[in-house]
Amino acid sequence: MNDLSPLLTDEGQALLGTLRDHDPARELAIATRLRRTHPAELVSAAIGQARLRQRAVAKFGAEDAHRMYFTPHGVEQATRKAVAEYRAGRFAALGVRSVADLCSGIGGDAIALARAGIRVLAVDRDPLTASVARANARALGLTELIEVREADVTEVDTTAYAAVFVAPARRGGRGRIFDPESYSPPLSWAIASARTRPHAALKIAPGVPHELVPDDFAAEWISYEGDVKEAVLWSGTEPGTVRATLLPGGHSLTGRRLPDPPVRPVGRYLYEPDGAAIRAHLVAEIAEELNGGLIDATIAYITSDEAHPGPPFTTAYEITDVLPFHLKNLKALVREREIGTLTVKKRGSAVEPEEVRRRVKPKGPNMATVFLTRVDGAPSMLIGQPLSLWLGSPPGR
Repeated sequence: MNDLSPLLTDEGQALLGTLRDHDPARELAIATRLRRTHPAELVSAAIGQARLRQRAVAKFGAEDAHRMYFTPHGVEQATRKAVAEYRAGRFAALGVRSVADLCSGIGGDAIALARAGIRVLAVDRDPLTASVARANARALGLTELIEVREADVTEVDTTAYAAVFVAPARRGGRGRIFDPESYSPPLSWAIASARTRPHAALKIAPGVPHELVPDDFAAEWISYEGDVKEAVLWSGTEPGTVRATLLPGGHSLTGRRLPDPPVRPVGRYLYEPDGAAIRAHLVAEIAEELNGGLIDATIAYITSDEAHPGPPFTTAYEITDVLPFHLKNLKALVREREIGTLTVKKRGSAVEPEEVRRRVKPKGPNMATVFLTRVDGAPSMLIGQPLSLWLGSPPGR
């Protein structure tokens, strides 16, 4: 699809309406039937767009996804709705009423900002992407708050806006880009742009080294349903602060610059921190709340002798066995306890979970979780069950 306009006609809209709940497995038959009464190119474009809308439901929800327009790249790179709404809420809480959304893509963040009552300039240099963003603003009734401009973001004057939001492209022709200075535009340019406005947020990869975070910025790592989605550098608020935020729910844990937790023997309970807390280097803060320590100096598993609150920043397990790593011994244990459902987790181990399940051959009515990891430097296996009893308030609250 190189031109969105045919889909915006009455005929295009009617086609999209008929394809809303189409079965992808029957696309060939559907296309053959529709081409009897509609131009072939329009049918292909409509089926392609309907397919993208179905993919977008996971990010945007059915109500929005089936009204919006997408490109393949746009669906993949767009911010998940819950994350965009959270960030827009932070801007609104800061009193921001206008934002220049640079590298806006198909407009996912612009939509969330506008729905928070913020006036948005959405800028993207790709003509089709800008057209899609403009169509999305119109489809969702947000044209009074969203202006879409096709332009190079480095040439846009943002002085009329209270804040900037920059989401540099982190993928190139060869895939994911890991060097922030190879982003488009580079992270250094985004930082310089942010410093020209009272407030700013820069969306970057969650694996960014902490030493690249400027002293006058705050850093936040965000996960959604346990999956780390992004890091955000904030200017104009709490410089030097490090935070992990979990969505849905909006639980946040702020760093207190604690020393590394001590290494101690494995206790009765094991706590697996959320990835956002690990990326934000906040394992020590969680360990303090749990009165726990690490099982190994280089492994982000926390152990304690007591059952402490688990969610939202950890998943808790009751440990029944701590054994030296040996698949033969694990196979014997699984057979003896009739474990048919074996969840395999690894951290600090080269062994793949699927290989473990293939060789151990779990069979039976019972369930267990095995952690392939290191305990004070020694390859080990920890066997246990998820802890179902949660007490008190979550850590960091």
